[in-house]
Amino acid sequence: MGTILALGVIFCAGMMMIMGGIFQAIEGFVALVQDNFYAVPHSYAFSMDAKVWGWLHIILGILLTAAGIYLFVGKLWARLIGIAAAIFSAIANFLFIPYYPIWSILILALDVLIIWALAFRARAAAEYVGLDA
Repeated sequence: MGTILALGVIFCAGMMMIMGGIFQAIEGFVALVQDNFYAVPHSYAFSMDAKVWGWLHIILGILLTAAGIYLFVGKLWARLIGIAAAIFSAIANFLFIPYYPIWSILILALDVLIIWALAFRARAAAEYVGLDA
């Protein structure tokens, strides 16, 4: 029972990373293709061009997706990069809230779940199944 649960936690964390990375890349792609799609706040301390936000989200999305794919191999560095990418993604989406609030909050919540799954559950799960920790 513990092995199945451990594999389920690792699988769930990897899939959340892949899904979050794809969502992040879509968010960036929309900013590049149609830069007037997002509402630009008038007085915001972190106001940037939509194309800058687009490239930032695409890079974070690719990093998060790649780490999610490599998590299935069971490497420690995939978890560490996944946590770091999720943290940067959460910060970027927090700063992006005035541009597209609901989407940013949803991605922010997904990033928090990714961090939780990788930091607290994946370590114990990896020990159950004997993965490289």
